Amino acid sequence: MAEQALKRVRTRHFARAKEQGIKITGLTSYDVLTAQIFDEAGIDFLLVGDSAGNTVLGYDTTLPVTVDDLIPLTRGVVHGVKRALVVADMPFGSYETGPDEALHTAFRFMKETGAHAVKLEGGVRSAEQIRRIVAAGIPVMGHIGFTPQSEHGLGGHVIQGRGESADALLADAKAVEEAGAFAVVLEMVPAEAARRVTEALSIPTISVGGGPHCDGQLVVWTDWAGLSSGRIPKFVKQYADLRSVLMDAALAYRADVESGAYPDADHSYEDDTAEQALQERAN
Repeated sequence: MAEQALKRVRTRHFARAKEQGIKITGLTSYDVLTAQIFDEAGIDFLLVGDSAGNTVLGYDTTLPVTVDDLIPLTRGVVHGVKRALVVADMPFGSYETGPDEALHTAFRFMKETGAHAVKLEGGVRSAEQIRRIVAAGIPVMGHIGFTPQSEHGLGGHVIQGRGESADALLADAKAVEEAGAFAVVLEMVPAEAARRVTEALSIPTISVGGGPHCDGQLVVWTDWAGLSSGRIPKFVKQYADLRSVLMDAALAYRADVESGAYPDADHSYEDDTAEQALQERAN
């Protein structure tokens, strides 16, 4: 958003951005250090995603991620920001059985982490959960299109909203909006389908591979910064190559230690009793 002077991004600023045609920026974050950097850069919201299963915990999918896994990560991100809105992802198995379970999970994130909102997957099928959480005063970001927690049911990483399924995508989007969500993520959907949804909704749409017509963009930061290895989604533009930077640094460090070049005199303490005496007198 253009309003960089905001002390804190609120959900009302998402609505204002949509009204004024201002693009919303989002990145994932899982720790205090990246949260501080992204916050200082003016990124509008940080998602503590269940993508931590892949980027932090080493899982092949997000399915094993638990609420207890994400709570300390979310707490760290919250401690790192002064402006950005922090959204906690509700992991698989923490809301699907019904509104009561969903509300309990949302309560945990809000009370134990200080997050400003929660996110959960599903359109029509999750409408009652969203409605219940919002009624309790907790902001909800929806997530439709490709929903990673349902990847087995969807047949893998398959683009959603093509052809006749575009109507189902729109129905999901409207269900999320009517349930009270303040924004909705559209993941891996054709740009034209995303445009249609964006124009039909009064709440902002956030693209994760949904093209340029959405009201905002969200990217997994380790993909965006070139830290991830393996397949990178087509929609990700890499703005850095941190993997190479860290590899070069690690190789240089190993070489210096093995050769004895590190630590040298500049990086070692001396037993200088005279200097210590002067410091003690000064204190």
